[in-house]
Amino acid sequence: MNQAKFILLYLCAVLFPLGAAAQELKCRVEVNSDKVPDNETVFENLQEAISEYMNTTKFTNATFSPNEKIDCTLFLTVNEYTDDIVKGDLQIQSTRPVFNSAYTTTMINFKDTRIEFEYRPYEPLVFSENTMMDNLTAILNYYAYLILAVDFDSFAPHGGDPYYDRLSNIVQMAQSSGETGWKAFEDNRNRWAILSVFTDPATSNIRDLLYTYHRKALDEMTVSPDKSRATITESLETLRSIYQNSPMSVGLTMWRDAKLDELVNVYSEGSQSERNDVYELLMMLYPTEGNRLNNIKNPPATR
Repeated sequence: MNQAKFILLYLCAVLFPLGAAAQELKCRVEVNSDKVPDNETVFENLQEAISEYMNTTKFTNATFSPNEKIDCTLFLTVNEYTDDIVKGDLQIQSTRPVFNSAYTTTMINFKDTRIEFEYRPYEPLVFSENTMMDNLTAILNYYAYLILAVDFDSFAPHGGDPYYDRLSNIVQMAQSSGETGWKAFEDNRNRWAILSVFTDPATSNIRDLLYTYHRKALDEMTVSPDKSRATITESLETLRSIYQNSPMSVGLTMWRDAKLDELVNVYSEGSQSERNDVYELLMMLYPTEGNRLNNIKNPPATR
């Protein structure tokens, strides 16, 4: 996908009202029900229903050709199933292509451990913009718009604005329902907390980091690796400010899980002073990740 096309997608999303358009996601769905045997048919049906919903629902007005759809994965692990109530964990992953390369970078890699919804086999999943149909579709809508918001933020400054607005509406409706995983201050990793990362002034500069890191650095890496690496080093200071304002922010965890291994590769060709600076910053943020971070300070090839 060329740069002009990415910019066009962003302009379409911002300048035109949200409505019918080509579908945006290429979503792989997997449901693991090993912990609740004897219900294979139920969960085969659930996997098919979620896959169809995520891959056929039109969430925005932006036009995506098949090769431009956002690659993402939903991996649902079912822990309990009683009286049509499903409880489990949902791993959400999404990626983004990097210009002038075959490389894809991870945008989201997050596990939601507060998944609970009612599901009756063969009942259709119905999309609604302004009504909470049920908790399952609310969760799916939430993560679809989060994937879109983060992706669009990485291509233009605050490009994800329309989708954070949608996320806010979803959270407000879900909070009124009393379902788990949505309540304000319920915990610092639930769906309300994730939205707060991107909308609270104390931490919302993570959106600027998304743009600078991806658009100004990774996308330019093949053209100017030293300059791009310096841009990444400077942009990572954003994490320090988030830590100072909200040391328990789930945004820091999300960045770690999406980017830490990538940063090892980014700095494999960096200067020693550059690697030392990044190592010190990340060790302050992630003190339990010493083994992984040591690969930034001392890349395996240089030991």
